[in-house]
Amino acid sequence: MLEITGVTAGYGRTKVLHDVTIQIPTGSAVSVMGHNGAGKTTLLRVATGLIPVMSGQVRIDGEDVTKMPPSKRVQRGLGYVPQGQQSFPQMTTLENLQLVAKRSSDIDEVFDLFPVLKQLLGRRAGLLSGGQRQQLAIARTLLTKPRLLVLDEPTEGIQPNIVADIERVIIDLTRRGDLSVLLVEQHVGFALRSTSTYYVLQSGRITMSGEGGASAIDDVRAAMAI
Repeated sequence: MLEITGVTAGYGRTKVLHDVTIQIPTGSAVSVMGHNGAGKTTLLRVATGLIPVMSGQVRIDGEDVTKMPPSKRVQRGLGYVPQGQQSFPQMTTLENLQLVAKRSSDIDEVFDLFPVLKQLLGRRAGLLSGGQRQQLAIARTLLTKPRLLVLDEPTEGIQPNIVADIERVIIDLTRRGDLSVLLVEQHVGFALRSTSTYYVLQSGRITMSGEGGASAIDDVRAAMAI
C-alpha cells in the first residue's frame, strides 16, 4: 500500500530523516516508535505530502507520489488523523460527522467502532473529553473511506480506557483486510499490541524493526532505553 524508500528529508538544508525505508502492506498495521525529536513528525509529513523529500521515493499502491500534493494523496486513499484530537469545537458530534459522511448508514458503521459517540451526538465537540475528541477525529477520518489510515500519536493525553478502545479499533480495522494503518506513537505497549510490524526511529534513522505483538515490548523498550 505505502512504501517509503530511501527517504532523506528535512527543513531547508537541515536533514531530519536519513535514508529511511518503511513498508505498510495492504491490510496491515505498522507502527513507528521514537522519542520526541526522533523524526516521527517529519516522517508523517513526508508520507502525507506536507513537505518535499531531498532524496528517495514515496509510493502508494506502486504509484510514485513523491511529488504529489496532499490533496492528490487523499484521492489515492490516504486518511490522516493529526496529533491533538482536532475537531470543529462549536459544532456537535453529529455535525462533525455529517460534514464528511456521504450516507447516514456510514455514520452507523463508525458507531459500531466507537459506541460512545452515539451517546454524544448533540454535545458540542469542544465540550468532549480529550479521549472522546480523539475517537471523533478517527471516526470522521474513517468516514472518508480511506485505504490507508495514518494516526499521529493518538494516545497522547488520553485516559487508559479510551487507549484500550483505540487499540481494539485498530485491530478490528486491519482484520477486515482492506485497510492499512500507519501508527506513529511513543507508547510502546500500545503500539506493539496494535500492530503486526514495527520500526524504531532514532535521530532520523531506522535503528530496529520486527514483528509486532506483546512479546516484542521488552526488547523495544530496552533498545529505546525506556
